[in-house]
Amino acid sequence: MKRNIGIIPARGGSKRIPRKNVKPFLGKPILCYSIETLLQTGLFEEVMVSTDDEEIAETARAYGAKVPFLRSRETANDFATITDVIQEVLARYEERGRDFDNVCCMLPTSPLTQWEDVKEAYALFEKQDAPAICPVVPFSYPIWRSLKVDGDGKMSMFWPENMNARSQDLEPAYHDSGSFYWGKKTAILQYHTFFVPGCMAWVMDEMRVQDIDNEVDWQLAEMKYRLLGNLCCKESGVLGQ
Repeated sequence: MKRNIGIIPARGGSKRIPRKNVKPFLGKPILCYSIETLLQTGLFEEVMVSTDDEEIAETARAYGAKVPFLRSRETANDFATITDVIQEVLARYEERGRDFDNVCCMLPTSPLTQWEDVKEAYALFEKQDAPAICPVVPFSYPIWRSLKVDGDGKMSMFWPENMNARSQDLEPAYHDSGSFYWGKKTAILQYHTFFVPGCMAWVMDEMRVQDIDNEVDWQLAEMKYRLLGNLCCKESGVLGQ
């Protein structure tokens, strides 16, 4: 099996939701869902959390992740990118004599993502010998009929030629799921991003994705999680017995 590392970037300085990465999500720190998801795949030689925060580090270790070192000041500020963090992590492991072929980066606020999502995306990544694969989600409404509003409050279409087009006739468009990413180490380091040339898309169900930037987002994520649990129970015949 390829040498895979799962990296969860979880710094302590969240601004919009204070202490977001260890905030309880339906009973346990939200970070723990990402750790458990990666561990359940059985794909990784190492699952680690990159953090600058001792409380986050202790929480990560308690749920089975490794935290062999703390993040540097340079990669813990508001301007550092995910790939800055990835590059630092890989360099620190190399100093310890450990190297990896592939990197899976999973965000710590991805409780809706299932281990099957990560494993199936990896299978396609390997089958196609892709440099990277990134989960995406379809926009719920065609962006080709999107609107803009100017400073006076007047509205116009970005693409007025689509005014009378039927939704089903417009090309589907997608956005980054913000949940996890797979990439070959060499490609990530060369391009300093997971969105490298030849990157493949892994289309996810909208129910398994929720951007969590404020309290309303948090509540929506908890509602989705409960709904997904109920659906799974119904499909397995647990409910209604």
